[in-house]
Amino acid sequence: MKRLRQRLENSRALAELLAFCVGSYLRLVNRTTRWQVEGLDELRRDLAQGPVLLIVWHQRLLMGPLHWPVKEGPLSSLYDASPIGRVSGAMQRQFGLQAMKMAGDASNVAASREVLRRVRSGISVGITGDGPLGPAFVLKDSALDWARAMGCPVYSYAFSHSRQRKLGTWDSMILPRLFGRGRYVFRRWPETPARRPEPDELDRLRRSLSDFLDETVAAADRPLDP
Repeated sequence: MKRLRQRLENSRALAELLAFCVGSYLRLVNRTTRWQVEGLDELRRDLAQGPVLLIVWHQRLLMGPLHWPVKEGPLSSLYDASPIGRVSGAMQRQFGLQAMKMAGDASNVAASREVLRRVRSGISVGITGDGPLGPAFVLKDSALDWARAMGCPVYSYAFSHSRQRKLGTWDSMILPRLFGRGRYVFRRWPETPARRPEPDELDRLRRSLSDFLDETVAAADRPLDP
């Protein structure tokens, strides 16, 4: 595993190859799954008016790039600079997203400016609420910071699958299998955070956003319709 990480750090071609293999499998899953969809029409209506911020828990991230309506609005997805993050970024590009690396240090100031420039040009942004390394289902301050800075509608996303397994990763990532049934959900957060809320209001918004992401997962996990 250590040697693979080292090779990924030094080889963009290897990251692209792994992304192609994983992406090809996920495309097959998507095509062989009978999906029930919620919230996509509302998302499309909002995208017709301008960009949105998409926030997901890392566990439910995997199918998101396939379900995002790229034709209705481009999405700039953020990924970290780790070897796995590079594979994720390569896969997002293969699905038509405008992946952007976040370095995890002070240089992210410049990256953040670039993200906001993209938003002003009409490009939506997608991030994970619990970041690239967790802890799982613990909302990072950056998620709410982006919601306040962008000033646009905030959406969450989650999927579930009848033939899924949880991987042995920090987030217990959900991996769907071929030939099943599933549901994916887009939901709009019913809050409009101020750019500079008072501390008490900031705490309330943080709890509200975290609960909202949990509720989106619960909506995706409901028993499937007959």
